[in-house]
Amino acid sequence: MTDRFDAYVKRIYAYAARRTYTREEADELAQEILFTAVKAEESLKDDSKFEAWLFGIADNVTKGFRRHAARRKAMYSYDAMESLSYEDAYFDGEEFEILREKIARMSRIYRDIIVYHYYDGLSTKQISKLLSLPEGTVKWRLGEARRKLKKELMQMNETALRPMKVNIGIYGNGNYDGKLVPFPSDYISDALSQNILYYCYDKPRTVEEISDFCGVPAYYIEDRIETLLQREAVITESKGKYRTDFMIFSDRHASFIESNAERMLMPMMDRLISALKSISAEAQRIDFYKAGKSEQDLFHLYGIMAFSYARSKYSLLPYPPFEKSYDGYEWRYLGNMETGAHKSFRIGTHHSANLGSGGCVSHSSFSGIPNTAFRPMMKDCLINVCADILLKGEAQNKHHAAEAIADGYIVKTPEGELMVSTPFFKKEQREVFDAIAEKHLSPLMGEYNQAIEALASEYKALFPKHLNKDADRMCHHLFSGMYSVVIDYAQRNSMIELPSKDCFVDVLIEYRKE
Repeated sequence: MTDRFDAYVKRIYAYAARRTYTREEADELAQEILFTAVKAEESLKDDSKFEAWLFGIADNVTKGFRRHAARRKAMYSYDAMESLSYEDAYFDGEEFEILREKIARMSRIYRDIIVYHYYDGLSTKQISKLLSLPEGTVKWRLGEARRKLKKELMQMNETALRPMKVNIGIYGNGNYDGKLVPFPSDYISDALSQNILYYCYDKPRTVEEISDFCGVPAYYIEDRIETLLQREAVITESKGKYRTDFMIFSDRHASFIESNAERMLMPMMDRLISALKSISAEAQRIDFYKAGKSEQDLFHLYGIMAFSYARSKYSLLPYPPFEKSYDGYEWRYLGNMETGAHKSFRIGTHHSANLGSGGCVSHSSFSGIPNTAFRPMMKDCLINVCADILLKGEAQNKHHAAEAIADGYIVKTPEGELMVSTPFFKKEQREVFDAIAEKHLSPLMGEYNQAIEALASEYKALFPKHLNKDADRMCHHLFSGMYSVVIDYAQRNSMIELPSKDCFVDVLIEYRKE
């Protein structure tokens, strides 16, 4: 090794030590970096760039080293064993080690498949390609590995192989469709990230604490923390301590709403339901495109449209503006760990519009309304083709029409004509509807606001203080979200008809004239 390499030995070792879990691994990685660099020295054309060249090699070698290390060392899983229930909790450090040692002592043909499947999250099909084995063989070995571990699992009070499941999405604004353009949450929804985000939610944690909790080497945690920082999912709250920077709903939030929301609305519940019936009766007389939907299905659409209108005009709760995220859009992550033990009374709304392609129509799809199904929002090209049919009488783009038919937004009639399956309000028709909502809901808004503010003051206390702006936004959403409480009560007491099976609550609205 030349003198210039000698001058960097200590720095390379320090570099390796920061990226490995043990002294032995640091030695191994440092030696591999230097060995690779010495072999490649002739490729260096500009001696003045030696340092950048050397650490570039270090980065590349480290990536390969970690992949190899993961296959050799990973003894903990983040994908749930099928036999383990959601309620299983983590067990203590000694039991962690027992299970990891049991996996480590397994024959490699079983151990590798356990690691690939439960740590790396690979399917049996992916593992079969990776190991050049028939998929049937992989499935058999995975089953045998589970059987071999079953005794140890049953002897433990709980299990280390049961992950915390956090469903992560976003709310706000952005140009994502989940197909061509992934949602930001897609990049942080792997099992290890979910567990880090769960553990760092209630208080800030160090890498070492996270490593102990998850049962994986620190260098895996460091890599994932770096990604979570870049994706703005965690913050550095103090030196070396990280905290989840978005809200995660759990059963305590659902339990609070289930226990309190209906009680607070009861003094005015009958009047709210009566107002919704009056809105529905008058809205039904508007000559808008009803997409062949029944009056009871449209009732649920009218209601959420009316509550959304009232929220925009009458809500007294603050709604802090979003700051721009790393990708230039305005949005925040939102996590959910609810088990379904309590009713969830939150209305989800997905909005999209064809503004980018010069259009004038938006699509809104609502979820969380009792006994209704959720329909994904339309891409702008699908809004375009629906708008063409509704406003111009025919589809201008046959390819997009075919896609809309495949997704169910357009159906073919027995006569072979194309029919949009979502109701559509022209701009002037929407204005008439808003006037109807105003007439029937405005007399109730003072009392309704008092109930929502009382509910929100207690609800907000359930969220971490560093997420104050997110908590304000969630409390603001209670205004229209309580529509689901009203509907649940009305359905349970047979005060309204149930919607048809698999009823979607979505609408197309012309927001400006071309």
